[in-house]
Amino acid sequence: MPLDLLWEAVVFGVLLGCFYAAVSIGLSVSFGLLDVPHVAHPAIMVLGSYCTWMLASRGLDPVLAGVVLMPAFFLLGMAVYRFYFETFEKRGSDAGVRGIAFFFGLALIVEVGLILGFGVDQRMVEAAYIGKSLSIGDMQLPMRTLVVSGVAVLLTLLLTLYMSKTFMGRAIKAVAQDESALRLMGANPVRVKQWAFGIATAVAALSGAMLIVVGPVDPGLDRVYIGRTFAVVVLAGLGSMTGTVAAGLVLGVSESLVLAAPDLGASWAPAVSFALLLIVLGVRPQGLFGR
Repeated sequence: MPLDLLWEAVVFGVLLGCFYAAVSIGLSVSFGLLDVPHVAHPAIMVLGSYCTWMLASRGLDPVLAGVVLMPAFFLLGMAVYRFYFETFEKRGSDAGVRGIAFFFGLALIVEVGLILGFGVDQRMVEAAYIGKSLSIGDMQLPMRTLVVSGVAVLLTLLLTLYMSKTFMGRAIKAVAQDESALRLMGANPVRVKQWAFGIATAVAALSGAMLIVVGPVDPGLDRVYIGRTFAVVVLAGLGSMTGTVAAGLVLGVSESLVLAAPDLGASWAPAVSFALLLIVLGVRPQGLFGR
């Protein structure tokens, strides 16, 4: 591979990796910290994309629309977790297995609901930065991916500060380690988990806005991202916010290099996430930044 093509592939891989981090950071909270098998995360994200499209079609900037949607999705997440807890988690140790079925069902309901409400046609949004690019030498960087990268870094920074500097953030990290000890500190683990799941769902709404900024969406797009998002979270180490960005970069650069390789191409790119996942699980099961 020529050196200039290699450099371009790495740069685009970094931007792609930031996007993967943006769509995975909510799952890092729900699955990584709470141990909830939230396989419906990509479907909730696509729901956020369609809600963003409805607001953007009325003239609102897509990124701002994602921020506006976060409080409503936060309440939705709290309601979903409460139902999951009362129906599954409260009843025994096999909640994980039954919970997977519950969240798969939730993902199917969301997908079918979107098909009934919007059809199967793709939807896209318009903004001042969509369709434009930034020229750096001979390289053209899409502005939409630069915006997504910036939002991903900012979102990771805010979540990291929240988890480390606030009482509820530290409680969320503690509930993943020892619920009994958390009770002794005067906090209710169920309420802490409910709050954290609300945060994860709110972040998924903003991730959905990023998703539709990057490209058109359709109701079945969640199937494309379910493997990648889980791969990023496990690669990072369960619950690591900064590790999610690093793992996203690893995955993004790897996929970009595979796409640029003349002997491989696009057909091999989806296999990269699973190959990296298997390698890391074999060498370092706790993930790159796990403890």
